Amino acid sequence: MNIENTQVQMRKGILEFCILHIISRGEVYASDMLEELTSAKIMVVEGTLYPLLTRLRKAGLVDYKWVESKSGPPRKYYTLTDDGNEFLKSLDQTWTELVSSTKKIIANKNTKKKS
Repeated sequence: MNIENTQVQMRKGILEFCILHIISRGEVYASDMLEELTSAKIMVVEGTLYPLLTRLRKAGLVDYKWVESKSGPPRKYYTLTDDGNEFLKSLDQTWTELVSSTKKIIANKNTKKKS
């Protein structure tokens, strides 16, 4: 089994959650999201990010606005919708539960089953 494949799948599994958190802080440009995700070692490329942002927009969780740029073409800045905020609250609860459950399992790694 390849450890790198498993690590990539774990990161992909939390990508949407991380993107929603980044957007929840306020208007954000896609390249800033890419930069933060990359620095956090959540491997992502434009070819992954933009389709995910489109899917989130179609689901009504994010919206965007075009802003003129002094140094190039207009930029899309993303924000969470009210539905997106509610969705993220539910994901936060799920995340908290998963972290707690995972910590319990990991803490028991040295505990042997009694026969």
